[in-house]
Amino acid sequence: MKSCLVVDDSKVVRMVARKILEGLNFEIEEAEDGRKAMDVCLRRMPDAILLDWNMPVMSGIDFLRELRKAEGGQTPIVVFCTTENDIAHIQEAIGAGANEYIMKPFDSEIIESKFTQVGLI
Repeated sequence: MKSCLVVDDSKVVRMVARKILEGLNFEIEEAEDGRKAMDVCLRRMPDAILLDWNMPVMSGIDFLRELRKAEGGQTPIVVFCTTENDIAHIQEAIGAGANEYIMKPFDSEIIESKFTQVGLI
């Protein structure tokens, strides 16, 4: 079973993402900010990370930059999931090492199609 770390400061978003991803047969861990997400990754790198941009403590983009420098941090497939939909944010995310980008609000169809595109499903 593949693992996915859901990183979002909204409990509701984490809950919805967990439900969708468990339905796609993923084992889920959650973190409410980039710092906690980094702790999870340093313990055990997940196969995938669904990542919010705007969070307290450490933003998604800062987390991603740190992740990609960490040992084994090139491995997880990172899908940004955010309300920031301008091209500058998208380019910055891809430049920092994101594999894909989805807009909020999302549904199971969007997640399934993106995760299929990047080869997780």
